[in-house]
Amino acid sequence: MAKPPLTLYLAAPRGFCAGVDRAIKIVEMALEKWGAPVYVRHEIVHNKFVVDGLRDKGAVFVEELDECPDDRPVIFSAHGVPKSVPAKAAAREMVYVDATCPLVSKVHIEAQRHSDNGLQMIMIGHEGHPETVGTMGQLPEGEVLLVETVEDVAGVEVRDPDRLAFVTQTTLSVDDTADIVAALHARFPAIVGPHKEDICYATTNRQEAVKAMAPKCDAMLVVGAPNSSNSKRLVEVGARAGCAYAQLVQRATDIDWRSLEGIASVGITAGASAPEVLINEVIDAFGDRYDMTVEMIETAVENVEFKVPRVLRVPA
Repeated sequence: MAKPPLTLYLAAPRGFCAGVDRAIKIVEMALEKWGAPVYVRHEIVHNKFVVDGLRDKGAVFVEELDECPDDRPVIFSAHGVPKSVPAKAAAREMVYVDATCPLVSKVHIEAQRHSDNGLQMIMIGHEGHPETVGTMGQLPEGEVLLVETVEDVAGVEVRDPDRLAFVTQTTLSVDDTADIVAALHARFPAIVGPHKEDICYATTNRQEAVKAMAPKCDAMLVVGAPNSSNSKRLVEVGARAGCAYAQLVQRATDIDWRSLEGIASVGITAGASAPEVLINEVIDAFGDRYDMTVEMIETAVENVEFKVPRVLRVPA
């Protein structure tokens, strides 16, 4: 029986970003340098496939430093950690490596600088997300106020409306964040923003590619984990940009084929912590069922690379 025709649009950029690439490399190099086990506080990146692969090599994933022994190295995840975490590791004389994405570290430095200048911080982010917890944990309790929506801006209670600054989580929806920033400026005209957008280049680029791709597609699949903020934002951006069916899948086995019956085109992208092997798995699954034509939708070319910490570049 002949396969039905299908145009598969492939977004570029998609998948791994420089910060994720660096974080995974840090765990792999730590295992090479110190041998197993190496402890990792929180999932190094939000992707089960990646975490399981590193676990098989000897990484032990924990949620808190208390679960780590003193005599084994510990790595902090790409999302960043509150200041109290490295302080506790240092007090216990542990060997630790910080895999925080440099673009998240930039937000931490920014928050500290504003605080040093006497400004109270407002953070635009998702409550409980490790990146938000890490950024808010750079400053003493009460110095960073969290807002998640435009509505939250109306209710936030600040110390002095003329002495405020804001930062954002790096993996938010560009459009949603712009609305919240506008609301902050409207309510607090003196508020100070970042010199350069906090939302990272990779998040922005993946969202732009989805915006270009979505209107062409009957359906769109985002390869990513359900706890990945940037992946979930891609689904929302796709739906808002005109794709009637936009869904998150962890891998090919999660595809709901019944919902895709009768489609003539599908768009595929992936969050910044999803490896290319899982994207190819999804493409192959469509190839098994359809007579497929693949078209690339490229909106940017990325060539960013971040160095791993020096401690991993010198011999043990």
